[in-house]
Order: sequence, then C-alpha cells, then structure tokens
Amino acid sequence: MAITSSAKKAHRASLKKHVFNVRRKRVLADATKSVKKLITTDAKEARESLSKAYKAIDKAAKTGIIKKNTASRKKSRLAAAVKRGSGN
Repeated sequence: MAITSSAKKAHRASLKKHVFNVRRKRVLADATKSVKKLITTDAKEARESLSKAYKAIDKAAKTGIIKKNTASRKKSRLAAAVKRGSGN
C-alpha cells in the first residue's frame, strides 16, 4: 500500500484512469464486434458502422490504449473484411 501522500495521490489517479481506459477499450471491442457481425448479415450496414469503428480505434490510439501501428492494423483488417463481405 502507498505510504507517502504523493504515492496515495498517484494511486487515486491511476484508479480513475483505469476506469476511462476500460471504458475506451470496451467501446473499441463493441464497435469492432458490431462490424464483424454486420459483415455476415448486411454489407451496407457494415460499411456504415465501419466509420464508428474507425472513430473508436482512433480514440483508443490517441489516448494510448492501443499503439498507433495496432490501430492501423485493426482498421486495415476491418476494411478488408468489409470489402470481402460486400463482394466488391
């Protein structure tokens, strides 16, 4: 357990950041899952939800939840999957 006051404050801050990070990661996962699910059912909806997934991925990369190259790879693979699913 933290002893100094600065360590206690840092611990409180890390707990608050943890909440935001978990929330951001959850939004990222949900957006990605929704696109993958829509690819199999409705290609047009999948293309529309792709922008929401891009937004979630970019926000996660901007805040450091995932790295920049990971974000790029996720976006690329999602776009390729949507393209394969739509048949274009």
